[in-house]
Amino acid sequence: MKTLLLLSACCLILAAVPATAQTVYSNGPINGNNDAWSINFGFIVSDTFNVTNNGTTITGASFGIWLFAGSTFPFDELSITSGENSGTSYFDQTVNFTQGPCTVNQYGYEVCQENTNLNGNGPTLNAGTYWLNLQGCNLPECPTAFWDENSGPSMASENSVGSIPSESFTILGTSSSTSTTTTSVPEPSSIMLLGSGMLALAGLARRRLF
Repeated sequence: MKTLLLLSACCLILAAVPATAQTVYSNGPINGNNDAWSINFGFIVSDTFNVTNNGTTITGASFGIWLFAGSTFPFDELSITSGENSGTSYFDQTVNFTQGPCTVNQYGYEVCQENTNLNGNGPTLNAGTYWLNLQGCNLPECPTAFWDENSGPSMASENSVGSIPSESFTILGTSSSTSTTTTSVPEPSSIMLLGSGMLALAGLARRRLF
């Protein structure tokens, strides 16, 4: 009976472990030396990304952004849609960014990794293809920013010219299909085997402590 109680407690602990954010989609590393596309002055840059598992909650993202020397990139409008900056909108908010490592390229721009956490407000998506859109702030206090072009596998577009090479970004999230535990009832022999193994481990721990 004690073994079964111990086993049940361990199963409850395992089931309560929260899912950790993983890479949902990566369009490749920052290039920093080829080109970049403005996300200010009314320009919108859109890239596709794929979701593999149903029930995937988007928790954050990172981008390669070009900035003028000494500038920062504190916030931006980020949206996720079913079409090229169109169709069903799953997320559309101004999000905050934290600046990661930066390098200076041959054009004198600072090329930085910019990270955002959606703070539990990200959408839950099923498997499929979606569009990620960045649209910069046009107020005087907003920095001029350019989304790094790395020609990754994503399809991409810019609202004034149409199709363009794709940009550097990574989408983070958690998936319910990988974080849930099985609910099947183990055979009695399996319970006894696991229980005896746990008791043996308890004995080892006792010997180490004393």
